[in-house]
Amino acid sequence: MKADTKELPLETMDLQMGPAHPATHGTIKFNLKLVGEKVLDCDVEVGYLHRGFAKSCEQATWTQVIPYTDRLNYVSPLINNVGYAMTVEKLLGVETPPRCQCIRVIVSEISRITDHLTCCGMAASELGAITVGFYMIEAREFLMRIVETLTGARLTTTYTRIGGVKHDLPEDFTGQVTQAFQKVRRILADCDRLLSRNRIFIDRMSGVGVISQETAIAYGLTGPILRSTGVNYDVRKAEPYLVYDQLEFEVPLGTKGDNYDRFVCRIQEIEQSMRIVEQALREIPLGPISLEDPRVVIPEKEKVYNSIEGMMHHFMIIMEGIQVPPGEVYFAVEGANGELGFYIVSDGGGKPYRLRVRPPSFIAMSACHEMIKGYMVADIVPTFGMINMIAGECDR
Repeated sequence: MKADTKELPLETMDLQMGPAHPATHGTIKFNLKLVGEKVLDCDVEVGYLHRGFAKSCEQATWTQVIPYTDRLNYVSPLINNVGYAMTVEKLLGVETPPRCQCIRVIVSEISRITDHLTCCGMAASELGAITVGFYMIEAREFLMRIVETLTGARLTTTYTRIGGVKHDLPEDFTGQVTQAFQKVRRILADCDRLLSRNRIFIDRMSGVGVISQETAIAYGLTGPILRSTGVNYDVRKAEPYLVYDQLEFEVPLGTKGDNYDRFVCRIQEIEQSMRIVEQALREIPLGPISLEDPRVVIPEKEKVYNSIEGMMHHFMIIMEGIQVPPGEVYFAVEGANGELGFYIVSDGGGKPYRLRVRPPSFIAMSACHEMIKGYMVADIVPTFGMINMIAGECDR
């Protein structure tokens, strides 16, 4: 005789995940409404790492803002440096020398690679592929050593200057990059063999965290999240800056807008970034690395120590700051997570009157609930990992 079976009553449960959960890369909180293990609703709370970035910048001179930008997306700080410097240069109406532009492209793309390696390595590790995570961190280390050799620091580089860069490339820089890229490509090939036939990894990533083109555009998403839906938008192509219009590279696109497409887009972007760096190193011209504009660049030490004019010039720029003409400007670069924009207002003095950042992480987190609702609790971690929220950039 068949026993009578009754459906068990399902009750919704409220669960708070964070703000110090070990799976969240940064301090963030998810207020979840669950039925069993299915997520009915999700409210994302950000702001736990708010440091008053904009107000701090308004109290500093134009040059003193550069170290603050390092602390935005601290996984790829050189892109932040370049974006801010180019915004101020646009307001000044100046353009850096060709060699400086190539150097900025090179350091930006190396930073992008380190960011993608960190994101993809941690995503693989969280789904059980710990070996892949260690491999990608090893690949990142090869590039971090190059960054350290060039800038003197691993994370907070402060390498860019308004009107140029801190110093030129070392003599053996091309050889170091070539060797590092060979090792990175070899490691990525190993990771591909480990993941491309890994059914657990593919099943956990495919069809999870899906977002449509319409929803992504409505929320203003950019970067790998938007491109994973098939929308071909990259600031380097749409509004070229520096020497990107002179370089050949492709923009990887997805089709489904799920976590797996986002992962693949980032991996493919690593190869494209290496192509960009290799082209820039081949075509980099000789010449100055900074402007020769006394309004912007401090004089050489020889002039400072041997002439009263040079010393006065140095003193005025350091103490009062660069005098930027009054006006307002917005300029965007392609960050590792999407469009990174700076909106700056100047009143003609030596400090920004107003500075506002368009952080791709913050905008991505505004759509995070759309990628979490309807999936399982266990899917939150890989989805959040592929959004790649950097708390310093998101909360500012």
